[in-house]
Amino acid sequence: MGIAGILVALYIMWSIGKKDAGTPRMKEIAGYIQEGANAFINRELKTILYFDAALAIILFLVFWPKWQLGFGFILGAFASFLAITLGMKTAVKANVRTVNAARTSPERALRLALRGGGVIGISIEAVNIICIVSLYYFFGINQGNAEDLSLLLGFGLGAEITALFAQLGGGIFTKGADVGADLVGKVEARIPEDDPRNPAVIADLVGDNVGDCVGRGADLFSSGSGNIIGAMIFGITFMFKYGWAAIFFPLFAKSIGLIGTVIGLFVVRGKIKNPLISINVGIFTTGVIALVGFYIISVWLFKDIGLFLCLSLGLLTTVIVSLFTQHYTGAGRKPVREIAIAAKDGAAINIMTGFSYGLESTALVVVAVVISILGSYLIKGGGLMGLYGIAAAAMGVVSMKGIIMASDTFGPIVDNADGISEMSGIKKEVGDSMEKLDSAGNVTKAITKGYAMVAALLTSVILLFTYRHEVEMALGRSLTIDLFNIYVVIGVFVGGMLPFLFSALAIRAVGKTSEQMVEEVRRQFKEIPGILKGEAKPDYSKCVDISTRNALKEMIAPTLISILVPLMVGFTLGVEALGALLIATTAVGAFLAIVMINAGGALDNAKKRIEAEHFEGKENAAHAFAHAAAVAGDTYGDPLKDTAGPSLHILIKLVNLVSLTFLSLFLLYHIL
Repeated sequence: MGIAGILVALYIMWSIGKKDAGTPRMKEIAGYIQEGANAFINRELKTILYFDAALAIILFLVFWPKWQLGFGFILGAFASFLAITLGMKTAVKANVRTVNAARTSPERALRLALRGGGVIGISIEAVNIICIVSLYYFFGINQGNAEDLSLLLGFGLGAEITALFAQLGGGIFTKGADVGADLVGKVEARIPEDDPRNPAVIADLVGDNVGDCVGRGADLFSSGSGNIIGAMIFGITFMFKYGWAAIFFPLFAKSIGLIGTVIGLFVVRGKIKNPLISINVGIFTTGVIALVGFYIISVWLFKDIGLFLCLSLGLLTTVIVSLFTQHYTGAGRKPVREIAIAAKDGAAINIMTGFSYGLESTALVVVAVVISILGSYLIKGGGLMGLYGIAAAAMGVVSMKGIIMASDTFGPIVDNADGISEMSGIKKEVGDSMEKLDSAGNVTKAITKGYAMVAALLTSVILLFTYRHEVEMALGRSLTIDLFNIYVVIGVFVGGMLPFLFSALAIRAVGKTSEQMVEEVRRQFKEIPGILKGEAKPDYSKCVDISTRNALKEMIAPTLISILVPLMVGFTLGVEALGALLIATTAVGAFLAIVMINAGGALDNAKKRIEAEHFEGKENAAHAFAHAAAVAGDTYGDPLKDTAGPSLHILIKLVNLVSLTFLSLFLLYHIL
């Protein structure tokens, strides 16, 4: 199935490449975006290579008898970057072809954009399956002791560290450019979004790809690898009931999800009046196929209908969380309406209202996740089997990853397409079709962030169970985390602090980048007077370079903290304290991510709602004041929803994988 998935992805890439890219001006603008995206991804790859090479050497030296950990780490980092690069390059090709298709057939534009996003959706699933199955046989695990499955942890660690770099770097790049473009372009110069006179506009469009496409793709790729590996190791405990099928179960579930994704992409025909309905048809089709596949393997292979119910509960959780996300971030929903109204009284009240809704949103999302965990636990009768039910529910969630990622990447494709139509002067030719697609893309991106959080949280729960299993196997006794033990208390405090420190560094990085971007745009407006009159061309490359340099520089410190903190706690305080740290980081990180993502999304759509009033001809002094306040709220929320929030998904998985990978060293150190 992995090989079949790659073949389908390559076919889609080939078919998109054959489409007409439009007028010379459209091709020129698309070329700027492609050049900027390629420049960033190439420089980011060099940075990641240096970091990964150093860590791979450490793994080889420290775990030399288990050289497979270092080898798997290298493959995990490479595979992650390969999957997301394939997806990004296709997305960059698809944007200009989407807007060109919209000139004659908006329905064809919708299909093209969704299938363009489907390349990364299929790739992250297919590459995950191929690599893990290949390592399974290459390491000889099928012929040896099932405990050798822990050798696969290196692959998950490599994928996770690459994901953190990609999400952090992409998030810093895109939001630094976005904030700079908005503050000077919209507020000071009073020019529209995606106006070619804005020097930061190309950097902003490039950022859509390296942030939403590359960053989110790497996040979901790493969630997939961590989920599969954790569930395979955890499945050892259940071989007494299911045999080797207990270990292969996550690979079966992934393959079913991949089949559903491919079919779901090709059933979408496209209805431009409500693009979300068309996209939902693809998602619904994928879900139905997944349910049928889950039923077959549960009844035929496992002879356990309870697994089917747990898998179905995971799917249902995905739907519920997406509905909650739409409620808090949807442009027509009450939270966004009230945030937009609050902007009429200034930026401070706008931000307070938006942040309060972000805080409130944690309640419903967490309740949905808790019900999923508890429900799957009880379906399997609690106890040890109940834990396997939770793992099954998590597999139900991640089985939708391919189609969800496709709909997410649909967002930056149509966003770029809308920008190209504006900058190339064909806005009237495409009418309001690109705006409708762009609006749908904003919703799908918000849904994916909520989905990625649930996937990361349930993946971390599986990794926590795996951590417990590995400790108990090594010590020959139960792992007890005593909350009255001073070392455990310290572990809880450090684990709870980590997401806040991590987020502070990520948000400050966006602030530094935005400051430089604002100064550069102001400089160009001042020193090249003909820009605002449309008589001179801005220096787009300078703004792209500012975002690139800052993104690569500022992503290092948060990544190092994510690795070093669990290592320090594991060596100094022991495995019980480290277990407490993992629980605290997982819980606090998940809650903080929900707040940031939903608050930022709501503030963004409140700004868009106010801008829509302007297009209805309601421009006046009061509207201008409210719009300026909403832009301030949007720029406040930008690093929350697109940099710090999504990166916390990776943090909570990474600390678990680092702890699992180095667990044997922690135990050996304390024994000696």
